[in-house]
Amino acid sequence: MDLNITLANNVLRVATHGNGVYERKLLSTIVTKVDNDEIVSEYFQLEQNYPNPFNPSTRIQYAVSNRQFVSLKVYDVLGNEIAVLVNEEKSAGIYEIEFDAIGLSSGIYFYTLRSGGFAQTKKMILLK
Repeated sequence: MDLNITLANNVLRVATHGNGVYERKLLSTIVTKVDNDEIVSEYFQLEQNYPNPFNPSTRIQYAVSNRQFVSLKVYDVLGNEIAVLVNEEKSAGIYEIEFDAIGLSSGIYFYTLRSGGFAQTKKMILLK
């Protein structure tokens, strides 16, 4: 997959051959390399699930900037691991996965994306 990642004026632009363009205004960046006056950032993004609240399934989108091992897990409010949605090496890109909560009770759940030194957690609500 051809992937072109640019960062200008705190806007990250990811263009993929045949898959369109994804743009995101960044609140902050971590600069990891300066080469020929070009700034390259390590970019990882975990989006809020949609729909939220949901019943019985929801979609979670995330992005990684380079080939790394990625883990995306779902936890209950007590911190018990409920589901492993992703647990593998991923190439740079934008991904979306569906979480099916059939068999789970209504309530608040958390999902965490880990990749390299990056970790982010978001909350989702299951209403039956």
